[in-house]
Amino acid sequence: MTDLSRRDFLRYAAQAGAGTALGGIAGLGLALAPARARAQELRIKGSKAIPSICPFCSVGCATLIHVKDGEIINIEGDPRSPHNEGTLCPKGAAIYQLHKNVNRPTGVLHRKPGARDWEVVDLDWAMDRVAELVSTTRDETFIERLPNGKLVNATPAIFALGGATLDNEFNHVAQKFCRGLGIIAVENQARI
Repeated sequence: MTDLSRRDFLRYAAQAGAGTALGGIAGLGLALAPARARAQELRIKGSKAIPSICPFCSVGCATLIHVKDGEIINIEGDPRSPHNEGTLCPKGAAIYQLHKNVNRPTGVLHRKPGARDWEVVDLDWAMDRVAELVSTTRDETFIERLPNGKLVNATPAIFALGGATLDNEFNHVAQKFCRGLGIIAVENQARI
């Protein structure tokens, strides 16, 4: 027979007692699901549910965003969706933390060439800087004609990548914009 210390005996006795109690609760037919549902109902009581989609992959899982007093208080899967039937993957389940997170950057960050640290800059400055860099890169790498004389009007130095959850209308406009600049490398995250 194995030596059993007093500490091991108490640990095994507590585990056996907890198992017996849980088994007894289950045996009585006591279900915790209604209590969980009631707790969820109280948490979102008085909120407006706004349907949306998950921003991560190309599946397009439906979500319900619960808003109360102008603040998002909960994001969950929409059970009416034929795609996800109310479930969300781990990334989708973390959407709420993307919105309500003290570590989330809320300003435009810029790191100058050679610098070690990022600095917060004005959005208008950042937009002007991006436009300036796109224009400079396009002008420096623009190819009007191939050596054989064929007209191409293209720039091989810029790549455009769209998101999987962008709608058809936005993708159409983005495609037109990129093609107008001569960008030939246009891709969408849904296809990668």
